Amino acid sequence: MKKLLLDIYYVWVNELKVVFKDPAVILLFFIVPLAYPVLYSFIYNNETVHNVKAIVVDDSNSALSREFKRKVDATADVKIIGYATDMEEAKEAMRRKEAYGIYYIPSDFSQKINTGQQTQIDIFADMSSLLFYKALLLSATEVSLDMGADIRVSETGGESRKEDDVIMQPVENEWIPFYNIQNGFASFLIPAILILILQQTLILGISTIVGTHNDKKRFTIASHTAAGKNVGALKLTIGKAFCYSSLYMLIAVWVLRIIPYIFKLPQIGDPITIAVFLMPFLLAATFFSMTLSYFSSQREFAMLLFVFTSVIFVFISGISWPWTAIPAPLKAIAYIIPSTPGIHGFVKINTMGSTLIDVWPEYIALWIQTAIYCTTATFMYKWWIQNYDPEYKGLNRPISK
Repeated sequence: MKKLLLDIYYVWVNELKVVFKDPAVILLFFIVPLAYPVLYSFIYNNETVHNVKAIVVDDSNSALSREFKRKVDATADVKIIGYATDMEEAKEAMRRKEAYGIYYIPSDFSQKINTGQQTQIDIFADMSSLLFYKALLLSATEVSLDMGADIRVSETGGESRKEDDVIMQPVENEWIPFYNIQNGFASFLIPAILILILQQTLILGISTIVGTHNDKKRFTIASHTAAGKNVGALKLTIGKAFCYSSLYMLIAVWVLRIIPYIFKLPQIGDPITIAVFLMPFLLAATFFSMTLSYFSSQREFAMLLFVFTSVIFVFISGISWPWTAIPAPLKAIAYIIPSTPGIHGFVKINTMGSTLIDVWPEYIALWIQTAIYCTTATFMYKWWIQNYDPEYKGLNRPISK
């Protein structure tokens, strides 16, 4: 047991030297995790979009249509910047990016309301951002409900203010958002992005190390010739993994605790519970990254092979699209990736205040992934040495276990 621990410690220390001697690895392991969370959080820090520019085409030109325009302009989300004589003029304003939405009020708008018929307002939104559509639609909906309540009161008003209130709102309701109290974009997206940043920088950093070894034909530890040590593939894999994951335990404090605190993101989870949950996530992400890294035959290949996967991992994680709406085959694929249970568990603990028992399926899934990817990383290491290490080929002997 003592020799086992000493061999793992030896690999750990040597791998730390490799990390801190390579500027590219320092960039990917430290600078990117320090800077990217700040960048993403800063971009989405406003949480919601306000004063979306809109233009109105009012074919009704009545008191009711003017009231509608005035109330929409008074909302926080939309700003009426002008009026167009027809839809072509309004569309041209959108093409020039002078406005991001159009409200079209039909000519019979006032007539239908005064004759007790249902009318409508047409909304055209610039779909380059769904937030534009959300702001335009919610503002129009709130104003429509408010005007509808006023019309009901004017037609069937009671004898007192209390009766008018009942007519305006027969069922009293209140909008109370859980967890994401600002109903903002950053509060639901950034926690998932933070977890993904940890995993993706691990993949890129470890792959760069492996690619560098391939470029420089540097396999001294792997060939068991350095300092007279004779350590097998499993010890090498565990030692390297402990090196990377121990560094990321420190980085995770900045990414997952300090960044949400600085940008005032929801953070109600117990720090100890988060730390316990992150242990298998970091190990699973590390072994997963090591498994993939051995496909990096050159130093620069990591960027070509793995950068694009960030978008895929976000989409299949169930954050940007509801998890219940994702097809079962994609769910199965998603749970192969450590970031999927990592994101689900971290969001539940950090944003929703869940306990470890509440995220037990995700926690167990991460430990299972840790065991599986430790095995695959070990076998991939053996394959890598046998195919790339010229010194090993010269020795022509199997790697000791």
